[in-house]
Amino acid sequence: MSDYTATLNSLASLAQDLKRAALGLNRGSAHVAARFLDEAVTRREEVNVKLVDPYIREIVTKLTNVLGKRDSDKNAEEILMYSTLLQNYVTKRSSR
Repeated sequence: MSDYTATLNSLASLAQDLKRAALGLNRGSAHVAARFLDEAVTRREEVNVKLVDPYIREIVTKLTNVLGKRDSDKNAEEILMYSTLLQNYVTKRSSR
């Protein structure tokens, strides 16, 4: 598996973890959200930002601040937005 493919897989996993965390926050399940946010931190570290477009690099960098806040509906919306952006990027790049 190439480094680029591994990075896309990590981004896809990160997007899924973010989506699950956002849903957990929205439903008031702090325990579930915390578990997936911890997973998202791990996935974020797996992403080789040198291989992705600049706007994805910026999103991955911004996730550091977002993942630190774990308790508000506004944060859930922001996490869901980043999840969707990452998933769209992976879908677009995987179809090439």
